[in-house]
Amino acid sequence: MTTTSTAGPTSTADGAPAPRPIRYFGTTWVHRGTGYWLRRAAVSLGALAATAAGALALRLGVSGVRLSEAAPLALLLMLAIGVCSALAGLRNWKILTEGKDSLTGWAAEEKSLAGVWLIGFVGALAVYFARSLVEAPGEGLQRAVHDQETATWHRRRAARAEREARKAARRRA
Repeated sequence: MTTTSTAGPTSTADGAPAPRPIRYFGTTWVHRGTGYWLRRAAVSLGALAATAAGALALRLGVSGVRLSEAAPLALLLMLAIGVCSALAGLRNWKILTEGKDSLTGWAAEEKSLAGVWLIGFVGALAVYFARSLVEAPGEGLQRAVHDQETATWHRRRAARAEREARKAARRRA
């Protein structure tokens, strides 16, 4: 689940870089208005509900295996679900805090570990819920990128204004 946009930087009417939208939040994360806080609450509750529903579904699955009187298999299944959830949660935390480009090693595998990410969806949802309590998931990463782009734009604008002032002073002299 990625929260970053792959589109190139856009700009506002005055040429300043525009913030990139975050899933479920749009660009409300920039100024953190009323809509932002309502969306944060809704996303947190939705992620918590999805985590609970997923955990219930997995519990029902494990209960079905346990009813088949395959106790060692049920134990292995619970262990596998726990490990997969932990791995998916770690991967999702790294994506939400550092971006998908920062993934290396086993976490960067998309297709070969798709089963692990699928089985560990409860861990990924739990991390999404936990992150949504702190900020909009992916907001810190987007804010850092936006702040860097804005600072670069201000530096270039100031340098351009300085060059124009020097040219005007030379013309007057």
